[in-house]
This record gives sequence, structure tokens and C-alpha cells, in this order.
Amino acid sequence: MEKFEKMKMLFMGATETGYKCCEGLLKQGQDISGIVSIAKKFSISYAKDRGGVTNVLHRDFAGLAREYNVPYMEISNGMKEAGDFIDSVKPDFALAIGWYYMIPKSMRDKIPKGVAGVHASLLPRYRGGAPLVWAIINGETETGVSLFYFEDGVDTGDLLDQRKVQIFREDTIGTLYERVNDIAVDMVLETIPKLARGEITARPQDHTKMTLFSQRSPEDGIISWEKTPDQIYNWVRAQTRPYPGAFTHHGDTQIKIWAGRPYEGTSMPLSTKPGTIFAFREGNLYVRCREGGFVVTDFEGDISLDDLVGSSFNGGV
Repeated sequence: MEKFEKMKMLFMGATETGYKCCEGLLKQGQDISGIVSIAKKFSISYAKDRGGVTNVLHRDFAGLAREYNVPYMEISNGMKEAGDFIDSVKPDFALAIGWYYMIPKSMRDKIPKGVAGVHASLLPRYRGGAPLVWAIINGETETGVSLFYFEDGVDTGDLLDQRKVQIFREDTIGTLYERVNDIAVDMVLETIPKLARGEITARPQDHTKMTLFSQRSPEDGIISWEKTPDQIYNWVRAQTRPYPGAFTHHGDTQIKIWAGRPYEGTSMPLSTKPGTIFAFREGNLYVRCREGGFVVTDFEGDISLDDLVGSSFNGGV
């Protein structure tokens, strides 16, 4: 492994995790020659809304760049926008954390020491989009963060470091994201200086163990009341704040479901179909689902509480 006496670094990021990593590296005295960020609302190929997608985890890097006098650019329509900027700062190495655009080979080839990034899973598992959301939806008890080199494939590159993170039964996407964020920052701030000194040897992923998941959009959050109580619990906590939230419909009205729990009682009419509201007590909605019930403890929407019991939510399939 070549020893880097000096590694001019391009940093690319658009989230709180990326911001903390960039700030920490600057405080270490790392040579960051340029910062590229993505606007809060941006266009991307998988967006179902022609107006683009909104990054609910967005963090503005402009102030940090000004503070450290680092050249800065914000983009919103793909990597081509940043081509001339990247050429001008001439980085030896690039680090992308909290990044949403694929970085093409033609651009990576101009960066001699490669491009690395962080993915919120234990690669090769949970490659692709929204790995923490999918991990909670699937009832996983462990996830992690991986620092790896970018290649043409989706999250397929050699690994520089990995850290495990436990998923607790009471976790939401918000609490898990915060914990993963802290561990990712620690990993980056420990590993990048070692990489700059030539002390890290990357290792290939075991591609036979890969799993791949798709990106998610707000409209994907519709609840299927045909699922079990535990499946609905995982669905809700995986998409709650700060994300757009799981939802259902009462007639034509969309109802956001921010929190709930499996129903543990026995007084439930078994003849009712999934989606039926069988009780309303102390502000909580009791909803029939497959193999039991689900208690909605935090919801939002224009719903009349009169004659609510016995009516039904319309769910997905």
C-alpha cells in the first residue's frame, strides 16, 4: 500500500452524518480541497414526483465551507453539474457520505486514490436504498455501517471498515439513525487518517451473501392491514419522524400513523375484517389486522371521531 504523504480530499455530502464527518476531518487538519453538496430538493432518476425529491435529512454545508475557506458547490440535477468543479480542485481522493447520486466511472477515474463512501448496513447485506428503513421493516436486530470504495455496481466495492449496530425493539428510524450516525462519524474519523498514512488494506465483499433493496418514496408508506401486528409495528416505526410516515385512508382522507403497538388484549371481535376500527379509548385507535390487532397511539389527519368504531381504514395490499 502506497503511503500518502499528502492526500487532497474532495468531500461530498448532504446529510447530518456527512456534515459531522466533514467537520471532524477539517478539525483534524485533513486537506479538504473542495466540498460538493446537494440541495434539499433535488432531481434524481428514481423520483416519482417530476418536481424531484426532498431530503428530510438535509444539512447545509455552505457555512462550514465558508468557515474553513474551502471551495464549495451545491448541485441538484446530477453529477454532471459538478464535473468542472471537481476538475478544478484536483483531489487525490474523494469521500461521499450522505450522498444520493451515482458517481460515474469517468469521474472516478480522474481521482487517483479512488472514491469511498459510507453505507448504513453491513455490506454486502442491504445494498441499495433506505437500508435502515428496510432493516426495521424486516425485523432485523442488527445492522451496521460500512466504509467502502465506490465501483460501477450498487454498493459493491471493497471494504475499508465496518461497525455493527444493534437494533432494539423500541427503536424508531429516528433513534436508530442517530445511533448509526454517531458510529459512522467515529469510524470515518478513525479510518481516514489511517488510509492517508497507508495503514489500511481494503478487502473484497462476499458477493454470495448480498441482498439488494430499492429506494423508497413517501407513497410507499401505505399500511396493509392484512399484515400481522408485529409487521405493522415494524412498518410504522421504520417510517416515522423525521421521515414522511406510514399512512392509511379513512374514506378519501389520508391518515398518518406515527406510532403504535401490537394489541395484547383479548376483547377483540374476531369476525371483523382487517382495517376495522374495533375500539377508541383514551385517544388510541384499536384496529383489526391479520392474526390480531394494532393500537394506533399517535395519528394525524382530518378524521371525525364520531361513529368511528366499526368503520374501516383502507390499506394497501
